[in-house]
Amino acid sequence: MRIRKFVAVLLSLSLLLPIPAFALDQSDMLQKIEALSKQLEHMKQQLQDMQKKDADKEERITVVEKKSQDSKDSASASWLQLGGDYRFRSDYLTGKVANHYHFGTMQRDVQTRIANGTMGALTPATATVPGYYSPAAAVYAAALGSGQTNSYIAKNDSLFTNRFGLNMVAKATEDIQVKARLLMYKTWGNSAIDQSPFFADRFVLMDGNLGHVPTDNTLRVDQAYATWSNIGGAPVWFSVGRRPSTGGIPTNIRQNLEKSGTAGVPGLLVDYAFDGLTLGVAPDIDILPGAYAKFCYGKGMDSGFYEQGNYSNRFKDVQFYGLNIVPYDTDNLHVELQWQKGKDIFAYPGSSDPFGLGAANKNIGDLTWYGSVVSGKIEKLGFGDLNLFGSFAVSTTDPNDNMYSGNFYSDNGTGGIYYNQNAALAGFLYDPDARGGSTLKRSRTGSAYYLGARYDIKPTLTKIGAEYNRGTKYWMAFTPAADDMWTGKLGTRGSVYEVYLIQELNKKPIAKRGKAFARLGYQKYNFEYTGSGFWLGEPKKISELTTNSNSLLRPIQSADNIYLTLEVMF
Repeated sequence: MRIRKFVAVLLSLSLLLPIPAFALDQSDMLQKIEALSKQLEHMKQQLQDMQKKDADKEERITVVEKKSQDSKDSASASWLQLGGDYRFRSDYLTGKVANHYHFGTMQRDVQTRIANGTMGALTPATATVPGYYSPAAAVYAAALGSGQTNSYIAKNDSLFTNRFGLNMVAKATEDIQVKARLLMYKTWGNSAIDQSPFFADRFVLMDGNLGHVPTDNTLRVDQAYATWSNIGGAPVWFSVGRRPSTGGIPTNIRQNLEKSGTAGVPGLLVDYAFDGLTLGVAPDIDILPGAYAKFCYGKGMDSGFYEQGNYSNRFKDVQFYGLNIVPYDTDNLHVELQWQKGKDIFAYPGSSDPFGLGAANKNIGDLTWYGSVVSGKIEKLGFGDLNLFGSFAVSTTDPNDNMYSGNFYSDNGTGGIYYNQNAALAGFLYDPDARGGSTLKRSRTGSAYYLGARYDIKPTLTKIGAEYNRGTKYWMAFTPAADDMWTGKLGTRGSVYEVYLIQELNKKPIAKRGKAFARLGYQKYNFEYTGSGFWLGEPKKISELTTNSNSLLRPIQSADNIYLTLEVMF
C-alpha cells in the first residue's frame, strides 16, 4: 500500500516537470521505478528480521530470568537436607570367662558383712585409722572366697536391638553449613546396658560412647558441628562442635557405608564421640590428587570448677590433639597418616567410680598414638569390584605416679581383713609394687594391625567380606564407640576374625541415600591378655589366670558373635 502511494506521488510530480523531461524514454522510467520498489521491499524485509530478532532476544531474556529465579528458589528450598537410617540387629553371643578373682565382688561382700555386724570390730576401733577386722574363721574364709570365680560360659542367645539415626545438613550462608546426627540405640526389653562387667567400653557408659552402646530409647545428639569452608578464598576450612569421629575408615567398609571424607579419623586409633575442632587445608597438587591435612583438638573430659590458686592434686581436663595427613585420596586409592596424643588421661570417665568402689578420679598420664591406613579398590575384577585395606598403629604410654586407689579391703595373711585407706589397686598399664607404690611404673608400647577385603558382586548386589585384626599385650586403643557387641574388636589384645555377607535389595531408590540391605556376619575373638580396650593395671596372660588372679573386670578368654541385621537408609 505504501509503495503504491509512493508511485502515485512520483507520477504526480512528473506532471509538474518540463515537457522535455516528460519526453524521456518511458521504459527507462519504469525500470527505475521497479528497481526502487525492489529496494524498498528489501528494506522492509530487513526491518521485519530486526523486529523478529528483538522479539527472540526478549523471549530469551525472559527464559533466563525465569531459570535464574527457579535456581534461586531451588537453592532456597534445598538449604536443609534430611536423611537417616534404621537398623534392626539380632545377636547370638557366647563367651568363655577365665578363672579369676573378682575384686569388686569381694569388696561388696565385706561391706555387706560389716553392715550386718558379722565382720566384728575394726582394730584399732576407729574408721580414721587403717586397721583390720578379725571375724570368725568361717566368715573370714567366706568373705575372701566370695571373689574366687571358676571358668564358666556367658551366653545371650537372643539379643535384639533397634538403632535409629536422623541426619541433617543446613546451609546457613555461603561457605558455612551445620551438620547434625541424632541417634537412638535401644536393647529390646531393656532400658539399661548389660551390667556384666566383661569389658570397660561396654560396662561403662561414658560421653565417648553415648548413642553407640545399646541403652534406652533416648534420641541423643551424636554429632552437631559447623564448618566454614574456603576461608579467605583459600582451600582452608575450620570446623567446631561434636565431631564425626566414629565409624572411621576402614571400618565403614563392613558397615556398607561410604568413607566420611575429610571429617573422619582412622578407625583403628579412634572410635570415640569427641567434642572438639578441626583446622584443615586441601591444596591442589596434581601429583597428589585429593590431598589434605588437618589439625584436630578435642576434650575427653571437663574437670569442672576448682579453687583458684589451689593446684595440689587437682584433676585436670582430659585433652586430645591430633595431626591427620592424607597425601592421596581418590575413589580407588586412599592413604592416611595420623599422630595423636591424649593428655592427662582419666582413671575413669565421669564423676563417679563405675566399679562402685568409691575411688577418686585422677589423671594417670599421657598416651600417644601413631597410625596409618591404606585402602583401595580394583574395579571390574570378574563379576565386580574388590575392596582392600590395611591399617597399622602403635600406642605408647607415659604414666605418672597416680593410680586407681580407694578404701579397699584385703587379706592381712593372719586371719584378718585389712581396711586400707587410699590403697592403690592399678596404675596406667602397670600394677603397684608390694607396698602400693609406683616404682613399677613403665612406659608401655603396644601395636596393632587390621586387614580386610570385600568383594562386591554387581549383578546380584551381593558383597562378601573378611577381616582380621591383632593387638599386642600393651596395645591401647581408644574405641569405646565401635560398632561391636562384645567389645570394640580393634582394641583386642589378641586376635579377631570376622566374615560377613551383605545382600542389598534391588529396589529403585526414592530418597537421596535410599537403599536397604541385610548383613549376616560372624566374629571370633581370641583374647590373649586381660584388659582389652582398658588402661588400668598390668595386662595378664589369660591362659595363666587362676581363681586368685585379681581382676576388676571378668576376663573373657574367647568369644563368638553371630549377627544378622536389616538396615534401611534414606
